[in-house]
Amino acid sequence: MPDLLSVVSPEVVSKELPEVRSGDTVRVDIQIVEGERERVQAFQGTVISTRKTGAGPMITVRRIASNGIGVERTFPLYSPRVVHVEVLRHSKVRRNQLYYLRDRVGKAARLA
Repeated sequence: MPDLLSVVSPEVVSKELPEVRSGDTVRVDIQIVEGERERVQAFQGTVISTRKTGAGPMITVRRIASNGIGVERTFPLYSPRVVHVEVLRHSKVRRNQLYYLRDRVGKAARLA
């Protein structure tokens, strides 16, 4: 059985992506469409989960919003809406899913 993603859109598979792991701090630039206008918006946070699916790799990024509420977004990396992924810093973690960071706030949520 052929790879689902290569059959649908081979030009998307050739997209240059950095190696993203759990614990990395990343900035994901997403293309936002509002009516007829398009703009690029950045979402910066810590990768708390990585998954490999039939449609390509997906990452879940968590950040703390300005009012202290945690915000998580899941990005399919081969999506045409994802313009650019930049790894800002690496952290040493020992697991792939860092869901325990959801319960932590402030300095307790930092990774080494």
